[in-house]
Parts: sequence; C-alpha cells; structure tokens
Amino acid sequence: MKRVENYRFGSIRIDGKTYRHDVLLIGDEILHPWERREGHSLHPDDLTWLITREPKTLIVGTGAFGRLRVPEETKAWLTKQGIELIALPTKEAIVEYNRRAAAGERAACGLHLTC
Repeated sequence: MKRVENYRFGSIRIDGKTYRHDVLLIGDEILHPWERREGHSLHPDDLTWLITREPKTLIVGTGAFGRLRVPEETKAWLTKQGIELIALPTKEAIVEYNRRAAAGERAACGLHLTC
C-alpha cells in the first residue's frame, strides 16, 4: 500500500518519490499525472482508470484552498458505483487516506496538488 509522506503546494512525496502533478492512487498503483477534463472539476470520465480497480472509498484532495469541485453528477455516479466519496482539502485528505490505507481498507485517493 502506497503511503503519502509529505505534501506542500505543488509537490507530493509518496514512498520516497516526489511528484509535481496531480496523482490518483490505490494500493500499490499510481496514475501520474492525473489529468482531468476540467482542471478544477471532477467528472466521472476522470475516474475511468480507478473504477476498474474497484475501490470501496474515494478520498479526493480538493487542493490547498479547496478549488477542485465535485459536481452532484459525479457524486451520484460514485454512489451508483458503490463508492463512498470523501472530499477534503488535500492536506486533510492525505491524513484520511494514510489512516485508511494503514488499516487495510481498499481506499483510493485523488490529490489536487495546487489551489
């Protein structure tokens, strides 16, 4: 299970490797860069890679200032897929993801690294 070790605006370290673009992670896999159709809005088609990995929970880091939005359409789609959504500012999302990953939960995490 990947562990997020450090985050600061625009940069994140996961298991000793630094990334400078948004990331999507589950288990031992990382999608980098994690590109979305719209930079500050999360849509179902932004999660295609993730869905095939069958997460129980998706924790979304909405950025340092919470600029990444999760529209109602996306929330409803995730519910239909049976995936719990937790959206928090990125720093808080990392704490939640690390806690769940350490407990062995099948949690995924999408992290917006900037605003």
